[in-house]
Amino acid sequence: MATPVENNVKEGRSSSEGSAHSKPSTHEDHDAEKKAQQDPSPTAQTADGTPKEDLVYTGARSDGKRIITPEECYDQLGFCFPWQKKWTIISVIFLVQMSMNFNSSVYANAIVPIQETYGVSEAKARVSQMLFLVLYGIGCELWAPWSEEFGRWPILQLSLFLVNIWQLPGALAPNLGSIYVSRALGGLSSAGGSVTLGMVADMWEADDQQYAIGYVVLSSVGGSTIGAVFGGLMQDQFGNNDSTTIAWNFWMQLIIGVITQIIHFFLVPETRSTIMMNRIAKKRREAAEKGEGPAEDLNLYGPDEVKKPRVSTKEVLTIWARPFVMFVTEPIVLFLSLLSGFSDALIFTLFEGLPKVFMQYDGFGNTQIGLIFIAVEIGYVLAYLSFFPFIHQERKIRRRDPDALLPERRLLWLLWLAPLETIGLFAFAWTSGGPQNGIPWIVPTIFAGMIGAANYGGNGFARDVLAGISAMYGTPLYTNIGGYAPRTYQYASTILGCLAFVVAIPIYVFYWYGPQIRARSKFAQELATTRSSVGGRRVSSVGLGAGF
Repeated sequence: MATPVENNVKEGRSSSEGSAHSKPSTHEDHDAEKKAQQDPSPTAQTADGTPKEDLVYTGARSDGKRIITPEECYDQLGFCFPWQKKWTIISVIFLVQMSMNFNSSVYANAIVPIQETYGVSEAKARVSQMLFLVLYGIGCELWAPWSEEFGRWPILQLSLFLVNIWQLPGALAPNLGSIYVSRALGGLSSAGGSVTLGMVADMWEADDQQYAIGYVVLSSVGGSTIGAVFGGLMQDQFGNNDSTTIAWNFWMQLIIGVITQIIHFFLVPETRSTIMMNRIAKKRREAAEKGEGPAEDLNLYGPDEVKKPRVSTKEVLTIWARPFVMFVTEPIVLFLSLLSGFSDALIFTLFEGLPKVFMQYDGFGNTQIGLIFIAVEIGYVLAYLSFFPFIHQERKIRRRDPDALLPERRLLWLLWLAPLETIGLFAFAWTSGGPQNGIPWIVPTIFAGMIGAANYGGNGFARDVLAGISAMYGTPLYTNIGGYAPRTYQYASTILGCLAFVVAIPIYVFYWYGPQIRARSKFAQELATTRSSVGGRRVSSVGLGAGF
């Protein structure tokens, strides 16, 4: 359950990439720059593998070229966009993220038609769903370094284009194998949170990102449940045993994807700081060559203009590997990622559990069951809004004293929100008895909304991989445990509630013992040292990798 709080605590994801600040340079800044000039070796690295030369812009070079520094052009970077422009951009990103997660969830309603059309078992039909989700988790990590090097805009455009292209083999598929290929390539082509959350870091300083991060997270989880709503409508419209239903499932994804790509093309500019600095430096250099700017700008270059080679294999592999290394070496990343992954897998498991529970009620078909997921959507929105007072208070305190609060303070609201997942699952389990036990349909619906509120969040590798695995065990879980319905539904949700309790425990450990854990973290200590050396700010640099 990677909430907005977690996304700020996990300094290793893309949102922790560098940014400049508008304060005058301090003595510490000049000392850091002097030290960096004395150690210009491109092989010098920090503990986590980030090249030192990428963490501090020194400006000076032995060949006479001067690299533009963030301080020189801060007012032209994404951090200084007007708030209306920032929120226009992030709202389009909201749509981009929602469309990608819509693709992952609406497909669940094509499983039965695939079984009927191709005469295969449910397990074989669900392989295509699993392929998309697992490769989505891997793909979002693979896209991350390219967005750092070449910019957010072209990478998102390429990702959206490829995702849309791979809908065609699925819509026109002559056999199940073609659908497998279509879904696998579609998942691998989805950039997802590794890029979209990075754009938040491009436009907001670290202590001001919470509202925007929460907004992007809302689009991610919201896209999953909106897919269930539309999927039910389409399944009832076209039926269960016609290839038309399968084709229209893909066509709907394509239509939404094309509209999203067009909107992104026209409304979203580049936000990546290094790319913008390249353009600013080039423009100033050209102006100086025409005599329209200061002579000192004749040797002004952007940070990427002087890199040779522009992209090295070692650098790309370092960025690709970093989140996986952190996953196994940093306890806070590991356990919060597992919580995030479990929470999202839970929603995909409920795609199988909810229909079985609500089919017990007269008048409930695919459309009505899809509409039940609106309750989960409402839970997401309420959870997002519930963070506002907490974020507002924290920002006020940090403005007065940036060091007044420990990083663990950002987990405070999660301590209260996380238990709702366990409570909601237990309550949903034992109100799943159906009308034969005198339980009206609105009761389990309310608790489904509670699960949504607790589940708000989750982005990245663990989220999508575990969700993909859940596509294979969801139906057996709700049909094979307990012997008969509705007991099977009650037992299945109870098991999930017990798991939710276990995966939430590390939150409390990290809240109370966070300082000791950070003291033993090589990455956390390196990051703290780096931030201190540049006056407490994050300089725009090679990203630290997408989060889990």
